[in-house]
Amino acid sequence: MPTAADPVFETHLPLPDRRQGKVRDVYRVPTELGPDRVLVVATDRISAFDVVMPTPIPGKGRLLTETSVGWFRFIRELDLVGDHLISTDPRDVPGISDDDREMLEGRMMLCRAVEVVPIECVARGYLAGSGWNEYVADGTVCGIQLPEGLERCGRLPRNIFTPATKATEGHDENIDFARASSIAGETLMERLRDLTLAIYDAAADYAAARGVILADTKFEFGHAIDFDGEPTGDLLICDEVLTPDSSRYWPAEDYEAGREQASFDKQFVRNHLLELVERGEWDKEPPGPALPSDIVDRTMDRYREASERLFGREL
Repeated sequence: MPTAADPVFETHLPLPDRRQGKVRDVYRVPTELGPDRVLVVATDRISAFDVVMPTPIPGKGRLLTETSVGWFRFIRELDLVGDHLISTDPRDVPGISDDDREMLEGRMMLCRAVEVVPIECVARGYLAGSGWNEYVADGTVCGIQLPEGLERCGRLPRNIFTPATKATEGHDENIDFARASSIAGETLMERLRDLTLAIYDAAADYAAARGVILADTKFEFGHAIDFDGEPTGDLLICDEVLTPDSSRYWPAEDYEAGREQASFDKQFVRNHLLELVERGEWDKEPPGPALPSDIVDRTMDRYREASERLFGREL
């Protein structure tokens, strides 16, 4: 019989419309008393360079879920926008077995269904990742002109909103605000920009008080679906929020502008894979190589440390 402590690489629940992402399995949960709900299951899969590795990181899905839930509570206290989270209790999921409920413990979110806005809403307080690459090439990030002389991973003069298109495969594409507005509408994008920056500002302050730099993060928003399956005007923040998989977290005590930082995420996996690429043992194409046990353990330690710093024993 599976237990909540067993690693979960993938799930196959007796629920309709299963969809599998890089980390999450998503199901539709029919209900007779209102709109259908959505079950989001965080597995222990890990991906790098857009390839899912064959080796799970045991417990990662539970930590991601715990971190999201902690941040959903935080965002609710801000009273800026609603969210899609209904329950994290497997007993609230109909039509599954007791074994399934045991497996889902700590790694599931039962959510309101939403029609997702097709824009990734990214907030940046530091110049890292794709933002740094664009700045080096053009002096901009998503069309926002920045001062000369900024450093890699340096603090930006102000926090900025840098939208991206949602890619079904591969990487999201950074775009400017005008293009995002042409896709989702200017009025909605103005609201999403303001919400994204307000949540990021508050979350960054919270993290900083706990010795963690929140360098950047991305949010998804959507409109709640009604009983007839149509979107309403009820805007919700959805998907995962402020996890190490959707955010760039750095330990404040080790921070130094001008270089790459030690992130609370899957950097150990990426570094290991890059070594394989350099030796000609992998070409960044599927299937991914199996991960050594020490890489698995060190990666899980980083996820765990981020969760413990941010929320301690609250979760």
